[in-house]
Amino acid sequence: MEYVAPPLRIPDKSFAQEGDVTSKPQMLSRLHRALEEPVSIQSLVVVRIAFGLILAWDWWRYVRYDRIARYYVEPDFNFPFWSFVQPAPEPWIHIIWGGVGLFGLLVALGAFYRVSIVALTGIFAYFFLLDRTQYLNHNYMVILFGVLLAFMPAHSAFSVDAWLWPRIRSLVIPRWPVTALKLQLEIILVYAGIVKITDDWLRGEPLRSWLAGREDDVFFGFLFQYDLAFVVAAWGVILLHVVGAPLLLWHRTRMAVFLIYAVFHWSNAQLFNIGIFPWITLALTTIFFAPDWPQRLLRGALCRFETLPPMPALPKARFRLMPVALLALGVWFAVQVAVPQRQVFFDNMVGWTGDGHRFSWRMRIYDRQSEGTFRIVAADGSETWTVDPYQVMSFRQARNVLGRPDIIYDFARQLEQAWAERGYPDVAVYADVRKSLNGRAMQQFTDPEQDLTAVKWEWARPNSWVLPNQLRAPRGAMPVDYPRLPLQGHTLPDSV
Repeated sequence: MEYVAPPLRIPDKSFAQEGDVTSKPQMLSRLHRALEEPVSIQSLVVVRIAFGLILAWDWWRYVRYDRIARYYVEPDFNFPFWSFVQPAPEPWIHIIWGGVGLFGLLVALGAFYRVSIVALTGIFAYFFLLDRTQYLNHNYMVILFGVLLAFMPAHSAFSVDAWLWPRIRSLVIPRWPVTALKLQLEIILVYAGIVKITDDWLRGEPLRSWLAGREDDVFFGFLFQYDLAFVVAAWGVILLHVVGAPLLLWHRTRMAVFLIYAVFHWSNAQLFNIGIFPWITLALTTIFFAPDWPQRLLRGALCRFETLPPMPALPKARFRLMPVALLALGVWFAVQVAVPQRQVFFDNMVGWTGDGHRFSWRMRIYDRQSEGTFRIVAADGSETWTVDPYQVMSFRQARNVLGRPDIIYDFARQLEQAWAERGYPDVAVYADVRKSLNGRAMQQFTDPEQDLTAVKWEWARPNSWVLPNQLRAPRGAMPVDYPRLPLQGHTLPDSV
């Protein structure tokens, strides 16, 4: 029997039209559709209100303790991330900082939201960039979330703007803002656990150094008399971040993990002076709950007193996430994942040298003690001067100057310029700095015979004048039999 081929069917060219999801890769198409789905705005509103109020509180904390003057006005030296970012003179710098309080409240109220969130983030970023010695991970986190919130319709409901301009009112938003906030916080929390997989942390240091003898500070303080408690706590923190953070994405484990995080953040607030970090992180973590969780929580309370009708369905709405916006989100999160990994380019111990420390979520992981002086020698060798950072700047500034190689280098350059203005050009500047890391004995940190005005700062590899750490673990730390960890680099000695 002769086989007859079926007629060839030519698909209609109009089948895959512009914007049709069938013309895209299937996985990307599903992601795109999911990010465009309408969800309740309520959880985003909670984040907006909490974000604004906490930053307004941060403004008050700085005013109350006169930190703007102490950090940015009184010091004779400052170490900005970029040289063109300089402190404004008084009283303008205080007026500018006042914008954090003003715009924080306006963001919480949803008043002139787009202008307010951009101004709040911009002012906060300005103070962040003014001085590297004041670097805090949670200030960097505030800027990241401020940038994301600036592109989100967080003012479409429960806001002054929605009252003034009814046309923007909406109880639903596309899913992508909620997803973006979740992903940003996941990156931060997971990295905060990964970076703690170090020799010292797994042995319970520096937790033991910080908490021993503080039994009366928290209700579980009696545990601080046992070395094993610090080891268990250290491992528990890693698990909480590396395992617990992803479990926030699963509804069955979300509440349990959230409650553990609540205790964790409360404990940190009681034990450490870390400002707004515990509270803003906990507020942001509420984004993992269902988008309409405030309504569900309120109904759960009211239903104890009366019978309520079923929850109303979400208003119908269609949203479109432009391809360029999807690409921008992809680039943003690719950068967020990549930047903390730059440690791999440095063949050293990041806790010791500080290479790759900033912007990598290494929070409350190191205890550093530093001491040292800078020796300035005239070009002809006829005169020598010694500068002790603790004598010419605040304790907080001096501690960071002596602990960070990039700031040591910057300070040496500033001293060179200061002496040139005094009539001594071409001086040599030597840094004789000793440092202790996580309870180790003091070790030489910089080469005291290397003229820092004659060397170039290395951005992508270790600087030769920064000497390697010579002790693997603090003397007496327990246990001491852990295997060598690859994350610590190759300069650690094999023995304790």
